[in-house]
Amino acid sequence: MNSFGVKLRYSTFGESHGVAIGCFLDGVPAGLKIDEVFIQSELDRRKPGKSEFETARKEDDKVEILSGVFEGVSTGTPIAMLIYNKNQKSKDYSNIKDIFRPGHADFTYFHKYGIRDYRGGGRSSARETAARVAAGSIAKLMLSELGIEVLSGISEVAGIKAENFDYESAKNSIIYALDRDKEAAQKAAILQAKNNHDSVGGVSRIIIKNAPIGLGQPLYYKLDGVLADAMMGLNAVKAVEIGDGILSASTEGSQNNDEIRANGFKTNHSGGILGGISNGEDIVLNVYFKPTPSIFKEQQTVTTTNEEVDFSLKGRHDPCVAIRGTVVCEAMAALVIADMLLLNMGSTMNGVKKYY
Repeated sequence: MNSFGVKLRYSTFGESHGVAIGCFLDGVPAGLKIDEVFIQSELDRRKPGKSEFETARKEDDKVEILSGVFEGVSTGTPIAMLIYNKNQKSKDYSNIKDIFRPGHADFTYFHKYGIRDYRGGGRSSARETAARVAAGSIAKLMLSELGIEVLSGISEVAGIKAENFDYESAKNSIIYALDRDKEAAQKAAILQAKNNHDSVGGVSRIIIKNAPIGLGQPLYYKLDGVLADAMMGLNAVKAVEIGDGILSASTEGSQNNDEIRANGFKTNHSGGILGGISNGEDIVLNVYFKPTPSIFKEQQTVTTTNEEVDFSLKGRHDPCVAIRGTVVCEAMAALVIADMLLLNMGSTMNGVKKYY
């Protein structure tokens, strides 16, 4: 599947070394002010080549809106956006034309489809996530009109964990670090791995502020389930936590329950979601990225004919994919919340009557 969402549904297309990538976003209400400067700024946050902590691939990621917008306002029809690939170096991958890279989707894509697009992974490349950010920026514009904000940052790199979560500070960090006191050590870990021709993993922490009570469609389209689905669909993501997540399994009910008073919840162990429905508290997620599988150490693998070989990778790759990945997490979270808002409008007769 190349589509996601119900009422607000987006589809992406394109490959890493193809002519372009892009998306179609269907279900955006008419009358939304489309701020193209903001959309481009979101893509600039994700784009490669900004620092030594990212891949050296230089892409402008200039977005072109093809449809669904007239005189700066959404028309209610599908919004199509296009981003041209301008800095492909397909020859960097010629030595792996018939080789499966360990940790990549090469092996599974080949055995599923029988086609080997060796140019940077083709459709399975994280290059596709630029289209998700483009779609997510439209969702963010929708949420902004309702006072809902989606923020994120890096809480952990190579096991170095943040002790404080400052989302405003993260906006000004080249690695989106949430804890300024841990940023230097996290940067050093990334550069050490890079210099050793290796990579490190990281954790993105996402917070959704001011989401109303009632978002989520139980039992089979729960808010936490869909958020987890959205995050697990991202390249290199191996785990997702809502609220306290794994920690919840080692606590007692008396510790984990969020007691309720007249002015709200005393704690937020649930991460803002109960029974698959938002409870009005901040929605909190932790998204775990594995180390970038593209490393420059010699590795063992097999060819498309199952011959065992040793090989060394070439090309330009992120030493820590979580850094740019956190921007994509924000986009996906925004798309989910916007979709849930539209779905929730018809959950009661009062809601239907309010419109009609």
